[in-house]
Amino acid sequence: MALEIHWYDSICFSIVVISVLGALYALRLKENQARTETKSSNSKNESLLVSSAGTVDISVIDDECVNSLSHVGYCDLWSSCYKGLNPFWLLGLRIFAFVVLCGFLVWDIQEWGLSIFLYYTEWTFTLVIIYFAVGTVISAHGCVLYYTKKKDRLDEFEDREDLLKDDVEQNNILSSGNGGEGGNDYCNRNLQSQLDGKENNEIACFWGYLMQTLYQTCAGAVILTDVVFWSVIVPFLSSAHLQVDVLSCSMHTVNGIFLLLDTSLNNLPFPWFRFGYFVLWSCSYVIFQWIIHACGFTWWPYPFLDMSTPAAPFWYFCMAAVHIPCYGIYTLLVKAKRSIILHVSLINS
Repeated sequence: MALEIHWYDSICFSIVVISVLGALYALRLKENQARTETKSSNSKNESLLVSSAGTVDISVIDDECVNSLSHVGYCDLWSSCYKGLNPFWLLGLRIFAFVVLCGFLVWDIQEWGLSIFLYYTEWTFTLVIIYFAVGTVISAHGCVLYYTKKKDRLDEFEDREDLLKDDVEQNNILSSGNGGEGGNDYCNRNLQSQLDGKENNEIACFWGYLMQTLYQTCAGAVILTDVVFWSVIVPFLSSAHLQVDVLSCSMHTVNGIFLLLDTSLNNLPFPWFRFGYFVLWSCSYVIFQWIIHACGFTWWPYPFLDMSTPAAPFWYFCMAAVHIPCYGIYTLLVKAKRSIILHVSLINS
């Protein structure tokens, strides 16, 4: 048994267990609140992508995809935060990112074999690939809905032009009979009912919330892996197992670049409470390392995970604490993007 238990290891176990329990409690509390809000909006989650209530509205996509603390609207998954930007651009980015990241992962496997999946970097890199895969499928589905609805809107617009002509003729008839006031009211009411009807943003269901969870987990994990790699491993811990070369440097760069590009275009919410998924992701990796060492594995992929030294509790506490600023950095980036968009829209208006 390669995992020797010392008295100070109980502190390491406690740190991980408390992190897991705290994350599960927060997620249970907030996600239950999300379900309550969804039920209060009279939505029926009968689809893996969207609820059965309502249909996608182009005007909703541009104006009413408002992100709340817990609500994930289906159009938020594939539409852009920039009004009028064709969702095809976000789809193209996700396809390109998926292909490029898969290429780097295949290259890494050819260089080092499947043993690379002992590293947190490959876990996170694979998770980012899964996010872009799911995002590509949902974006493709959204684009189909977008263009289908757009075509329907054009046909409806032609019908409305005919309706407008009929309203004007009726308005002239009524105006001649009562001095014009009643005819104007009739025309305005008719056009208001025809042109101002808007549908609510649909509630995302299983695959939508899966994509949201992947997105926020990847956000914190990518910041963590890249910060640790460039600030700790490169200057201090480079070794035969943690080799710094073109491939490793590229993998710790392109993952962040593509995720930030996706963030700059997407319309996904970023509530703090889903920080718990990021914590669970990292704890799962640590527990995986404990299990394989208990089964006879002899070396630690990262020296600061080694539990055989008295300094292990300090390193475990630092690893737990660093999750907060890593997730916080990405939260600030999302808030900065939204603030800039709001500021620009106010200037243009």
